[in-house]
Amino acid sequence: MKSAVETLNPTRVRLTVEVPFEELKPSLDAAYKKINQQVSVPGFRKGKIPARIIDQRFGRGAVLEEAINDALPKFYTDAVNEGELKVLGQPEIDITEFNDNEELKFTAEVDIRPEIEIPDYTGIEVTVDAVEVSDEDIDKSVEQLRDRFATTTPVERAAADGDVIVVDLEAVVDGEVLEDGVAKGVTYTIGSGQLLDGIDEAVIGVEAGGTATFTSELKGGSAAGKQAEVKVDVTAVQARELPALDDEFAQLASEFDTLEELRADSVKRLERMKKYDQATQAQEKVLDALLELVEVPIPEKLLADEVETRKHNLEHHQFPTMGLDWDSFLEREGKSQEEYDAELESQAVKGIKTQFILDELVTRESLSVNQEELTEHLMRRAATSGMSPDQFAQAVVEGGQVPMLVGEVARGKALATVVEAAKVVDSNGEAVDLEDDEDETEGAETVEAVTAAAEDAPAEDTAAEDASTEDAAGSED
Repeated sequence: MKSAVETLNPTRVRLTVEVPFEELKPSLDAAYKKINQQVSVPGFRKGKIPARIIDQRFGRGAVLEEAINDALPKFYTDAVNEGELKVLGQPEIDITEFNDNEELKFTAEVDIRPEIEIPDYTGIEVTVDAVEVSDEDIDKSVEQLRDRFATTTPVERAAADGDVIVVDLEAVVDGEVLEDGVAKGVTYTIGSGQLLDGIDEAVIGVEAGGTATFTSELKGGSAAGKQAEVKVDVTAVQARELPALDDEFAQLASEFDTLEELRADSVKRLERMKKYDQATQAQEKVLDALLELVEVPIPEKLLADEVETRKHNLEHHQFPTMGLDWDSFLEREGKSQEEYDAELESQAVKGIKTQFILDELVTRESLSVNQEELTEHLMRRAATSGMSPDQFAQAVVEGGQVPMLVGEVARGKALATVVEAAKVVDSNGEAVDLEDDEDETEGAETVEAVTAAAEDAPAEDTAAEDASTEDAAGSED
């Protein structure tokens, strides 16, 4: 086999491949064997039909077509390996010349990962928010805890904002009560916004035993997105009572004996949260600065596939849970379809560019992923997925997604390398030390957020995935 590579642009090549007929023999033999198992000819046992009889009965052309379909993937892969190409997605193959007992010639056009030059990034400087815990922050934190320990007392008066009510609901669309639009004994805190739009205004001023109606757009169920007339029967009104802010409350709500100790602990917890947010902000800003430094040509087909994948996920996975369609979604966002498509394309470009650059850094810095890092990342992903670690790990292995997770961790480590080299100061002008961060793979979360859906787009095994150690790769077993 001979092959040649023609560069069409920085992200696309055309392979020209010539295969001597004798190299097709294994596929030709396999084609005869396959057809033998599929057809019956009187006078011959199944699987024992001579090749000349198959040619006579079914045509030599059918055999040759089967052989070429079998052989093309191998010859294409051999040509890719010979050209040392990092291909993306599926090729467009065109058989340019082939006759029986003659040479097979074909071309394959395919996107490739572009060559990237990463300049010196040690001069990157970013400013992040300072870690400051105000009295207002502490008060809000304590109030949230206090709210969790609120009690309710039945009252004989009209419902007011902040009260807890028990209601029966009935939704009517086009004059008919929905089968899934009836709910009994629903407990609701007025003003929480956790039920239908319009219910707060409808029930305020209604006493137990009273009824109100309002119009609202249904967010889920069989009539999601439709306007419904909703009848609400108030069966009980309860006033919420917050516990007094004193030492007794501290003992009730925490392991501390005094309110002062509880507030002091809130300060420590809020500082930890703000430091985590600060580290995430640093990663995001350093990544944006790195993207500005590097020119990356984007493969057109890969970009189109990525945009389509993101739109498909939105339409088929997110819209149904939110009770939306494209019209209602765009109305909510306040954008036209063209404006949203442009925004989606910009996000996709950033995601692809991020993945390319960080994969290049993984290779350049010889970064690898060990079993402990992979397990830690898997545990974090499991927590956000709502699955147990064992369930998530099983789903990852069965879906062949271990290399994807390895890639996420490796890219996170590449980003951490750049962040470590950058100058990070807070809004007060003080240098920020991020080396105390206990989780050195946290950057994977930032990368994952930027490259969301990229794993669904067609791509080759990335350099980051190849950088996995034997331990990490062994987790597939």
